[in-house]
Amino acid sequence: MALLNLGDDPWLLEHESCEKLHRDIMEQLMQRQRLSRNTDKYAHLSATIRLRLKQYNNEVGQLKQKLDVTTRNDSITAAEAERRTRQVEILHSKAIQMQKMFDEQVSTKVQEDRNRLLGQGGMSTWGPTHSDDQPDVSNYSVSDLRADQKRMLGEQEQGLESLAQIISRQKNIAHTISDEVDLHNEILDDLGTHVDRTDSRVRTETTHISVVETKDKTCIYWVIIVLLFLSIIVVAAI
Repeated sequence: MALLNLGDDPWLLEHESCEKLHRDIMEQLMQRQRLSRNTDKYAHLSATIRLRLKQYNNEVGQLKQKLDVTTRNDSITAAEAERRTRQVEILHSKAIQMQKMFDEQVSTKVQEDRNRLLGQGGMSTWGPTHSDDQPDVSNYSVSDLRADQKRMLGEQEQGLESLAQIISRQKNIAHTISDEVDLHNEILDDLGTHVDRTDSRVRTETTHISVVETKDKTCIYWVIIVLLFLSIIVVAAI
């Protein structure tokens, strides 16, 4: 029913904007869940979601303030004020849920990375096992021991390779950030040089203007002197 009057009440338009922003954030959270934590796209999407969550909370807060003002001014009925209050509470609850989902995704991704580094959940057993997952060493031979050692070394190598890839990606990100900082420093240096040049030109032009003003004043004085001299001559002639 509120959508029928969107053109008449700005509050309803802002409420619909919050709903749309909520849908966009949820879609981005779903995309983030499918990405690896060590990718650039994951980091970029995480930063975007943080900004949008902050924007969402700000808009919900503004919606609550405007509702309070409208209620105090008796611009809407008590029933409508109660209905809108419930809507704001729902929006606030959605903000809490989205923040919780965002934080849980981080902890889940960290645990997945740990399990991947440790290899198959980080747990290894020696030799054949019984149904209760406890190692059975009764028929455990030297060849079985060597096979298990080889398997564990392979898992450790895979974990080290994954760790090396993560470190390499972090290093590339650090290099990229360093290059960006250097570029920004160069831009700031160039900007500082241009500002100094502009300041010098402004001072030079100010000096020129002062000189011109002084010359103009002197010229006026000479004109007055000449006029007075001519007036004296005219009076003497009379």
